[in-house]
Amino acid sequence: MTTLNRRSFVMQSLAGAGAVIGAGVGLGAWPVLAVAGNAPLVQVVKDPSCGCCGAWVAVLEQAGFTVETRHADNDALYAFKARLGISPDLASCHTALVDGYVIEGHVPPADIRKLLDTRPDAIGLAVPGMPFGSPGMGPESERDAYDVLLVGRDGKTGLFAHYPAA
Repeated sequence: MTTLNRRSFVMQSLAGAGAVIGAGVGLGAWPVLAVAGNAPLVQVVKDPSCGCCGAWVAVLEQAGFTVETRHADNDALYAFKARLGISPDLASCHTALVDGYVIEGHVPPADIRKLLDTRPDAIGLAVPGMPFGSPGMGPESERDAYDVLLVGRDGKTGLFAHYPAA
């Protein structure tokens, strides 16, 4: 039996995801775990017409991340999420990869940095749905309460950060 670590899991997932998404988005040739400057490269897969995904990308770029974006239709995007271990109840409108972790939805940049600093043994982080006031989803000063979840390798989640309503 082969044991996968985070790096090999993501590498194998992306190789398979390239086959799943393949036509039209070119993920099969996407470099994995690249680093740009001082911040790891964030690779985002999203629907081409989703404005809030673009707003989240802008928030990440303002926070110093370098971001590459690929487009996929809904069916391909959800197949990609499933391949990476993101269940439908954790799903949001976009999925990102950063330094061996999956980032699902409107995760704040500070939580991505904390994840990368602490390096827990997990798949990554998720903000299920599209909570108003999360990064890219409207003004933080008017936000709804939401949680950032740490997604374990077994699919179970735990609280990583909580943002109260503003």
